[in-house]
Amino acid sequence: MSITMQNGSVQAQTSVAARGLVLAYGVLAYLVFFGTFLYAVGFISQLVVPKTIDSGATGSILQAFAVNLALMSLFAVQHSGMARQGFKKLFTRLASPALERSTYVLLASLTLILLFWQWQPITTVVWNIETPVLAYAAIAGSFIGWLIVLYSTFLISHFELFGLTQVVTHFVGRIAEPMKFKTPGLYRLIRHPIYLGFIVAFWSAPIMTLGHLLFAVVTTAYIFVGIWLEERDLVAMFGDQYRLYRQKVAMLIPSLF
Repeated sequence: MSITMQNGSVQAQTSVAARGLVLAYGVLAYLVFFGTFLYAVGFISQLVVPKTIDSGATGSILQAFAVNLALMSLFAVQHSGMARQGFKKLFTRLASPALERSTYVLLASLTLILLFWQWQPITTVVWNIETPVLAYAAIAGSFIGWLIVLYSTFLISHFELFGLTQVVTHFVGRIAEPMKFKTPGLYRLIRHPIYLGFIVAFWSAPIMTLGHLLFAVVTTAYIFVGIWLEERDLVAMFGDQYRLYRQKVAMLIPSLF
């Protein structure tokens, strides 16, 4: 009897330790994401951070184009590939389902960190807003875009979106509830306010260089591809409920598209 109780105690302690590791991993992934998000704001807006989209040594324009396109392509493949249901099913066969979202968030953050680190500036100026009021308006627009992104994540459960809810639920020994379809706040006006926020943030620049323009064009194109892939998954997940929502609510701009 005492041996059985002792073995049970050891197993319980091991289980708690394992769940604690999952929780620590999820918290670490979230902290890396949040730091990356803050750095992204500075990288695009060219404020505070040591390396921005237009800083650093300049070289061959063709080489810079090639390197930057490769970095953005790597992010696109990781970001879209790991978001698909097929990958999620494969991952959960190999590891705890509680780790899936945190792993996605961590790898996306690390891919972005690589992009920030290796980005090669192309400083040819495409436009320069010299009127102070308009320049400040562009800067304000960029920050409004970032705020739309962050605010929209909280509308649809920020901590679930970035994996914290899953690891906390796993740690306390509960099964996470399946994702529910909901359209709070901005989601009643447009289907993808997070993507809209990114587009506004990327394009609102008082000084637009060729490198920044390349980033804005490629990421905007990727956003439209991402919307198509995401909506395909949402239709598969929620069926007619999402189809009706898509018919009634614009994609990015209220009453337009």
